[in-house]
Amino acid sequence: MSLFANEAPHGPPAARVAVPRAYANLVPKIVCHSAPDRFALLYRLLWRIQHGERQLLDNFADFDVARAIRYAKAVDKDVYRMQAYVRFAERTIDGTQVFTAWHEPQHRVLRLAAPFFVDRFSNMEWLIATPLGTAAWRGRVLSFGPPAARPAETGDAVLDELWTAYFRATFNPARLRVKAMVAQMPKRHWATMPETASISDMIKAAGSRVAKMGERAPESPPRFAERLAERMAAAPAQAPEPFSLDALREEMHSCKRCPLHGPATQAVPGEGAVGAEIMFVGEQPGDQEDLAGRPFMGPAGRVFNRALAEAGIERHKTYVTNAVKHFKFEPRGKRRVHMKPSGGEVTKCRFWLDREITIVKPKLVVALGATAVLGLTGRSVPVTKVRGRVTAAENLFILVTVHPSYLLRLPDKERVEAEYERFVADLRQAKAWCDAA
Repeated sequence: MSLFANEAPHGPPAARVAVPRAYANLVPKIVCHSAPDRFALLYRLLWRIQHGERQLLDNFADFDVARAIRYAKAVDKDVYRMQAYVRFAERTIDGTQVFTAWHEPQHRVLRLAAPFFVDRFSNMEWLIATPLGTAAWRGRVLSFGPPAARPAETGDAVLDELWTAYFRATFNPARLRVKAMVAQMPKRHWATMPETASISDMIKAAGSRVAKMGERAPESPPRFAERLAERMAAAPAQAPEPFSLDALREEMHSCKRCPLHGPATQAVPGEGAVGAEIMFVGEQPGDQEDLAGRPFMGPAGRVFNRALAEAGIERHKTYVTNAVKHFKFEPRGKRRVHMKPSGGEVTKCRFWLDREITIVKPKLVVALGATAVLGLTGRSVPVTKVRGRVTAAENLFILVTVHPSYLLRLPDKERVEAEYERFVADLRQAKAWCDAA
């Protein structure tokens, strides 16, 4: 027996501290602020909450609360600016092409902002260096390192030219507000943003450009606009059936129910046969689908097709579509980066999805992801809560599973394999339900 078997442990046991959710939400932001009194402020708020002021954070007029909220908002703004103003340049590091960027945040926001870049650029290797630390995405692993010195060169000639061309093309001299522009885009970030070199010249020329705009004749519309106008104006030789898929697709191509129709190449209707037992509903077209005009043709589509085959489902006997019919994206250099559609955009596109369901009349609708669930039911429901079982909603039988693109974003190979098998199992369950119905 140990000589110290009956000896009490060193120090008193740690006490559990319960705090309001509002305080817990403030802590990770305030600790990232650069103010030297941030920890003292958090401790002071905690002490007051624990000593009777449980509703303290509801008192926005309180000096400490007002300061805490101000610090949190400043950190949120700095995170947004990092996400908006980072400019990557392609470099060769250890024989590998890596996109690198230099950014000078006002606060310690690198760890808060890094997940955004992982989500947007998970298919390429990148490194963001700051005076306070570095974040690197290499080998599908996110790692953080020590501060870095600012490199002598931060740009990439090709990407810099593209950014500058995009900035000049979107600059509207008639709506110039210099103070608002500087407030939104602080000058301390200009050195790493190639397009800002053109700002002075564009401001000087704004007056003359506005005058010339008033004198100039209207420009010819882009070719894609001409094609759209021709398609809308041309009357078909034989009017399609009023409730046919062909008529619906033709009508969909002239949709202007939300702003997404402008940047997108075209609407992407569903494909399949009337009377298909299973209808699959995804989120929206991707880059390749937008160009081809067909759903699920890109990387996620290849995963989807493979899973269908393993589940014993023939794609041509199903109907495949999306909750949103136009590609929503953000231009990043030469790439068009997927952006999640908003709830309003999903709601406006529900008009088309409802009509597809009415025409196809599927036995079962498989919702691929949360956006599909929102488009089908009008409600935001976490996929994890309803996945894998058939439920009745909106006069439909719906089975919810993940979107195939979710599998492409997983960093761990073992987890990818496990989640893929689970996805195939969900598809098998859909087939078995239809066979038994």
